Amino acid sequence: MGFPGTWMTESQSVVYRVVPKCACSTIGQIMYFSDHGEYFDGDIHDAKEGLHKWAQDDSKSSISDVVHNGETYSFTCVRNPYSRILSSFFDKICGIQRNGKRYRGNMVPMLIQQYGIEVGGPDGTEEFDQIKSFRRFLLFARDTIRWRRPMDPDIHWSASSGHVSTFIVNGGRYDKIFWTEDFNAGMQDVLDSIEIPHAIDLDEVPRFNESEGHGPKRLHPIEDYFDDLSMHLVYEIYKRDFDLFKYDFENPANKKPVGEIDLDEIHAKLGD
Repeated sequence: MGFPGTWMTESQSVVYRVVPKCACSTIGQIMYFSDHGEYFDGDIHDAKEGLHKWAQDDSKSSISDVVHNGETYSFTCVRNPYSRILSSFFDKICGIQRNGKRYRGNMVPMLIQQYGIEVGGPDGTEEFDQIKSFRRFLLFARDTIRWRRPMDPDIHWSASSGHVSTFIVNGGRYDKIFWTEDFNAGMQDVLDSIEIPHAIDLDEVPRFNESEGHGPKRLHPIEDYFDDLSMHLVYEIYKRDFDLFKYDFENPANKKPVGEIDLDEIHAKLGD
């Protein structure tokens, strides 16, 4: 299986396992800058050079060799399941993507027909009941993850622990896993642990958010989107994420973790 979703600097200074909707655009740009002294002009996900990516055939052997060698610093970044699934809804379901089209072609029309959601009209600008539509989307996300219908789960709402685990199962080991909610502190730990050609001041790094402005603005606090049933569905989908990454299931309003990440626990439980 190799190392899907894994990026590495060309200088081989650091390896990163991408977890969608967890600051991956910003992290990719920081990695690019650390090698080249400038940011990639465009969305880092579109970069075909300047950064090793597992999806690029000519990068696979370099990434495999470095990960299996085990001497290069490896890390990833995770996010509170409540805010992550909500972000996926506004970006991928309600939003118009950077190609000017709906995400995954006929998926949104299918959701409108089968689950009765609304997305703010053709361009996402019309008013609609965000809470009701999000809760219906949550049913769809659960159906894709638990029963793989009406389609396989999408990477943007499949569990973070699933993404994190592939790196471990295939022979990698993380030196650091940090939270999106404490981004600068976590990313600084990574930068302090590696040698890079170009120094970076995290306070001056732009926030590269590919979904910014693509969809309707969230009108309510996070906790308003989750009633008792919604919380139950989120826990059913993301139990391992809450447990391993120490997030607060009981209170959707609390985005911050409630404990420290235990790397040994994560490698033991996700390495099977």
